[in-house]
Amino acid sequence: MGHERATKGRLTRLAGVVAMVAALAACDEGAGGAQAAATPGAPPPPAVTVQQVTLTDVPLTREYAGRTQGAREVQVRARVAGILLERTYVEGQAVAQGDLLFRIDPQPFQVRLNAAEAGLQQSRAGLRQAERNWARVAELWQSRTISARTRDDAQAELDLARAAVAAAEAEVASARIDLGYTTVEAPISGVTSLEDLPEGSLVGTGADNGLLTTITQLDPLHVVFAMPEAERMRERGLLESGRASREGEDGRVAVEIVLGDGSVHPQEGWVDFTASGVDPNTGTIRARAIVPNPDHRLLPGQFVRVRAKGLVQNGVALIPDKALMQGPQGPFVYVVDGEDKAQPRPVTAGALVDGARVIEAGLATGDRVITGGVIKVRPGAPVQAVSATAAAPDGGTGTGTGEQQQEARR
Repeated sequence: MGHERATKGRLTRLAGVVAMVAALAACDEGAGGAQAAATPGAPPPPAVTVQQVTLTDVPLTREYAGRTQGAREVQVRARVAGILLERTYVEGQAVAQGDLLFRIDPQPFQVRLNAAEAGLQQSRAGLRQAERNWARVAELWQSRTISARTRDDAQAELDLARAAVAAAEAEVASARIDLGYTTVEAPISGVTSLEDLPEGSLVGTGADNGLLTTITQLDPLHVVFAMPEAERMRERGLLESGRASREGEDGRVAVEIVLGDGSVHPQEGWVDFTASGVDPNTGTIRARAIVPNPDHRLLPGQFVRVRAKGLVQNGVALIPDKALMQGPQGPFVYVVDGEDKAQPRPVTAGALVDGARVIEAGLATGDRVITGGVIKVRPGAPVQAVSATAAAPDGGTGTGTGEQQQEARR
């Protein structure tokens, strides 16, 4: 009996060991199966954001560095010599054309005018005497009672008297003009500078003592700038080929003036002059714009940015600038073909408009350009395309893992 119980105990322990081994084997098999199940297959196509191309007409703007200057700047000078008696304006004040600015002592010129008028009266009296004398001589000549020499002398006396009257009249006119020059008026409307000669000074008509003040016209104002020759030629080529057009019926180039703080001048101007030649030193073409300036916000000598408008490029595509790539053969973009594969497409890039790049050639309506997740794209590789309109508000693709969305945002 004891031997049978020992045998049963050994069998029981052996069965337990077998069961344990079987359990361990089952565990190893399960772990191997789980490991095999965790091994990934081929990675999924990368998620990218695409934008469908639509050809449209795009207004173009070009910016140039410019400098303001007065439309007209006139030096006000004395035209007669004398003592400066009075200045009638406040320095730096805006004056209108015809306003009185200075008074020069008029008394010497009034005396000269009086003397000239007296000389004129004397000449006219001499003319009347010569006319009466000629009338008597003419009657005597008809009766042949005087000689031809006497008649000729009377005729010469009459002619001299007439000439003396003409000279006296000219002298009176000259004296009257000089008297008028003793009041100096503003030749144009504008803003006055500091006076160069104070009241009580002896002014003259020379270069060193004749300048009284300077008037600068501020409304309108001129802005001078220069455009690169290549850009000007390219613009002309676009217009002549019909790939671009001008806005407006008059064909004028409208401009906006951007100040140093980034603000835009309220009034638009227009280009009124473009040089017919190229500056050989800079390779640029000089141009000028007229800008209304009723509130005198712009002042001469300011450095500004001139933003030329009115040029419309026809039938082009607009894509985000980040979608444009550079390769050994030039600029290109990735487009998604009908098999959802990314294919490089060479393009002709144009101007940058509000952060978007103009594509002049290489794209057609309906093409899907990759604009997000380009860094993960390989030529000819499949992609998971998501329209830009369906992308997440934060810039992701709206689908896929968080890592994919982060990459799309980049």
